[in-house]
Amino acid sequence: MSIVGEVKQRTDIVEVVSGYVALQKAGRNYKALCPFHNEKHASFFVFPEQQTWHCFGACGTGGDVFSFLMKKDGVDFSQALRLLADRAGVALGSPEAPASAESRETERLFQLNELAAEYYHHLLLNSQGGKAARAYVSNRKITAETIRAFHLGFSPDSWEALKNYLADKGYEERDLVEAGLVLEREGGGGYDRFRNRLMFPIYDIRERVTGFGARALDNSLPKYINSPQTAVFDKSGSLYGIDRAKSAIRQKNLTIIVEGYTDVLRAHQYGWHNVVAAMGTSLTERQMDVTKRLSKNIALALDADVAGEEATLRSAERYETSVDAEIRVIALPQGKDPDEVIDEDPGLWQSLVEQAPLLLDFTFQIVMSRVDLEKARDKSMAIQKLMPLITEIRDPIRQAHYEQKLARLLRVSESDLRASRKKLQGRRRVSEAAEARELSRLAHQSTSSPVEEYCLALLIQYPGLREVAQELSAEHFESTENREIFAQWHSCQDIPDLTQKLDDSLLEHLNYLVDRTFPPDIQEKEETRRLAISDCILRLQEMLSKRLEAGIEAVLNLERQEEGIGAELAKLEQTGIEPGQRLQEIFVKQEQKTRPKRG
Repeated sequence: MSIVGEVKQRTDIVEVVSGYVALQKAGRNYKALCPFHNEKHASFFVFPEQQTWHCFGACGTGGDVFSFLMKKDGVDFSQALRLLADRAGVALGSPEAPASAESRETERLFQLNELAAEYYHHLLLNSQGGKAARAYVSNRKITAETIRAFHLGFSPDSWEALKNYLADKGYEERDLVEAGLVLEREGGGGYDRFRNRLMFPIYDIRERVTGFGARALDNSLPKYINSPQTAVFDKSGSLYGIDRAKSAIRQKNLTIIVEGYTDVLRAHQYGWHNVVAAMGTSLTERQMDVTKRLSKNIALALDADVAGEEATLRSAERYETSVDAEIRVIALPQGKDPDEVIDEDPGLWQSLVEQAPLLLDFTFQIVMSRVDLEKARDKSMAIQKLMPLITEIRDPIRQAHYEQKLARLLRVSESDLRASRKKLQGRRRVSEAAEARELSRLAHQSTSSPVEEYCLALLIQYPGLREVAQELSAEHFESTENREIFAQWHSCQDIPDLTQKLDDSLLEHLNYLVDRTFPPDIQEKEETRRLAISDCILRLQEMLSKRLEAGIEAVLNLERQEEGIGAELAKLEQTGIEPGQRLQEIFVKQEQKTRPKRG
């Protein structure tokens, strides 16, 4: 058995994934809110029998425990293998072995970003072109000390200034494109992504520059842009200022999350060093994971407008079950940003932080502020919004507390609310059971194909086929080993080069592909080889298309099932029959509908 196979055999994907997301049992499988995109309803499933995962929502992707770890932690295959091997107690080679090719490329991107940050910072401090940028930061009351501490910069109003500067340092244009610093022209060549903007270098918790935020200094739109997704930058997993804030967060046991770069800079100037920013995005679970390692006490400073309130409601629904942290909300005065409050009334900011209510309590405040207690419709609306959140609370004491609170605020009996909660739980159990059966069926259909190995062996043994395979991407390969070998093959010229770049654990599989024997017709005729690879590519594309269609169909089927089940339950409620008395009948009906007929 290969080392990869041994690690897989000793690893339970459920145990690994549950360390990142809150999994819920769904039949024989598990489900959760997808950790790779924002969503309200669980579309991420883990299948223990197959030791695989799949997102049937926006991502539409899946894989095994290796691909999950690589995607979630942003690590390469070698790093994922070592993490899982350590966890499983499998001995690998010396940790002092040379870094993989991919890790060397990642380090190169960090170096490029660091050089770009130094270049931009120098121009802000010293160039004539940076005068407008210096005036802007001065108007925003950002001090020279803060400018240096956060390494703010200025990108000149030039198409190729950074490109030429880094070229002189020995970097090729393709490196700059991969780092997100240069954009490619359709006709060839490239140009600087950031021009005439105030630059905010974005550091990770290890104090490495991963990317940039940039604010326009003229009327250019959009006003703010970021680096694109790269091997080292993911906006959904980044927190601006985390490198400067991490010590204070640990010391104060509190992370304050704001929306903008300037909010962070001004907060730090006033001594609030535990402030970071989500960079204008809705807070993601990946960002929560970053700060949870420092403190499980989190306060969100949000705009007090309707949009901000609705965003808080969505956060409450998402985080109440998936985040193991205590989340509070700093409700800002109408129309004020955190930096304005801190500047105009530091005492008010201090009290807002100290008196920040828990997220669910704040959600109660928002909902109840819109309720007319004389209107039954308003009460019903409040129950519809708040009861699902109460139902998801795992601690029975907390659940009872909020149930009593809602009953008191709405002036309804606790028994009526409990009945409502039971009905909601009944609906979810029926829906989840139908969902689990359908997704389990789809997962069982997913098996690896020898087409992947045949295709890879052709490409590796016959370099002349490279130009024919331009349509292929790593996504076409389900197997972790095949996907990783294909990804590295793209940047290699020959087999020795590929051997050098691959992790040692994959060399056995590579040797198998290199040694694979083809029929004489393929060995002797290039035309036959081209027909063979074209057929492989077509089949891989069809397989990928079917996987994507299966995911879409799964979601559609579940929606249809939920609509049908909802209608059944509505009829039961009208007749006064408690749904719990008839759930089994509905299960049987659904089973009969999907069971294939014999004969």
